[in-house]
Amino acid sequence: MEISSKRILLTGGAGFIGASLARRLVERNSIVIFDNGHRGKLPSDLSDHPNLTFIQGDVLDFDAVKGAAQGVNYIIHLAAISGVDSVLNMPVKTMKIALLGTYHALEAAAAEPDLLRFIDFSTSEVFGQYAYKVQEGEATSLGAVGEARWTYAVSKLASEHLAHNYHKEFGLPTVSVRPFNIYGPGQLAEGAILRFVQRAIAGEPLIIHNDGSQIRAWCYIDDIVDSILLCLSEEKAKGQVFNIGNPRSVSTIYDLAQRIIGFSGSPSQIQFVENLNVDVELRVPNIDKARQLLGFEPKVDLDDGLLRTIEWYRQNPHPKAS
Repeated sequence: MEISSKRILLTGGAGFIGASLARRLVERNSIVIFDNGHRGKLPSDLSDHPNLTFIQGDVLDFDAVKGAAQGVNYIIHLAAISGVDSVLNMPVKTMKIALLGTYHALEAAAAEPDLLRFIDFSTSEVFGQYAYKVQEGEATSLGAVGEARWTYAVSKLASEHLAHNYHKEFGLPTVSVRPFNIYGPGQLAEGAILRFVQRAIAGEPLIIHNDGSQIRAWCYIDDIVDSILLCLSEEKAKGQVFNIGNPRSVSTIYDLAQRIIGFSGSPSQIQFVENLNVDVELRVPNIDKARQLLGFEPKVDLDDGLLRTIEWYRQNPHPKAS
C-alpha cells in the first residue's frame, strides 16, 4: 500500500536513514523532521522541499517532541547516538537519548488520536558478540556491565520493551525494527563500508581491527527503506519486532576491504591494527518473520550495493549536509 496524504514525523530524521526515508515519502506526504543537528543539517535536496518542515530540537525535551508530533499519523523514531566510537565516547548520553528519548516519543504518540503507527528503531547489537541466523524470539545476549560497547545495546533493548508494552497496555500501534549493518550512498557518519570506500578512493590504507575475520551481513539503504514502508502499511506489523537485513550479503571484514579495493581500482593497501575493545564477531540475521508478515525481501546484493556506493562517493568526494 502506498502511503500518501499523511503527516509523518521522523525524529533524528536528518541522519542517513532518516533522510533516505524522507526522500521516498516527501512527494506525497507532509514530512516533519525533528533533529538536534548533531550530525549536521538536513541535506540540501530536502531542506527546500515545500512538503518538508524541519524542527531543530532535542528528544530529551518532552515539550518539544510533543509539539512536533501534533497532528501526525506516523512517527518513525530514529533519534540516537550511534556508531561504536560515538557510543564509547558518550555512554551516558547514549543511554539517556535511547531511554528518555524513546519514552518522550511514545508519550507524544499516545496523545495523538490519529496515530496509525509508531516505528521504534532498535539495533542488531542486542544479540551480542555472536549471532548467526538469529530469530526475533531468541534470547538476547549482552556483555558485561562496565563494558561501554553494550550501553547502546542495553538501552535499545529497554526501548524495545517499552514500545512493546505501550502496545500491550495502551493499544499504541508500535513496531520495533532491528537493522543489521546498513550502508549505501549518503552515509556521512561512521561505518566500515563508509570508511573503506572513502579511503580506497583516496588511495589511503584501509584499517582493519585485528585479523579481519569478523563476519557481517550487509543491508543496502534502499532495502531498509522498503522494510520501513512495509512496517508502516502492513496491519500485521503492529506489536511486532523485526530483524531487517540481508542474510545473503555476508562477508568478513577482510573480504569486504578486498572487494572495495578491487571494485574501486584502488592502489590502497590493507593495514591491520590491534583493537582491544570488545567487537562483534558474527552477525547474520534470520528474516523469515519479516518475509512472512511484511512480504519483505532484500533486493540489492553486496557487490551491486558496493558498486553503487563507490560510484556515489566518486561523484561526491567530500559529501556534507548543507
